[in-house]
Amino acid sequence: MSTESAGTLHPLAPHHLPSFISDATGADPMMTNVAIFAVVMVFLLTTFFLHLHSLPEQLAHKVGANQLQIVGVLALIALFTHNNIYWVAALLLALIQIPDYETPLGRIADALDRLKSPEPPQTVAQTASAKATPAPTHTASKDATKDGEV
Repeated sequence: MSTESAGTLHPLAPHHLPSFISDATGADPMMTNVAIFAVVMVFLLTTFFLHLHSLPEQLAHKVGANQLQIVGVLALIALFTHNNIYWVAALLLALIQIPDYETPLGRIADALDRLKSPEPPQTVAQTASAKATPAPTHTASKDATKDGEV
């Protein structure tokens, strides 16, 4: 055993220890730095994943409301099931604008309603016979019912 004091190092011991070796107090700065780095990276990667995951919905805001709802449902299914095919389908549906068939068909139906007359067309013979024969009046029967006679 040596008679050296406790404050001096052995001659073969290195004078500079790397930062990943803990000192005599038990403090481990490398583990603290790695833990902080891991927490920050998990937070940043989660934020990036959720931002990337919401990309189809952000793109679908430019298209119709029905398409936006379908894209939103596909994105939620992809988030909860971890099936990437739903996310790809939502992204493709958001990027491809489905043509609007409902508006032109509605305009055609409105135009046909405007063209349609309120009464069915009558022939010339029907209109002439309707003008020649007056409609019968039932005034006598109305007076009889007022007096209580049937």
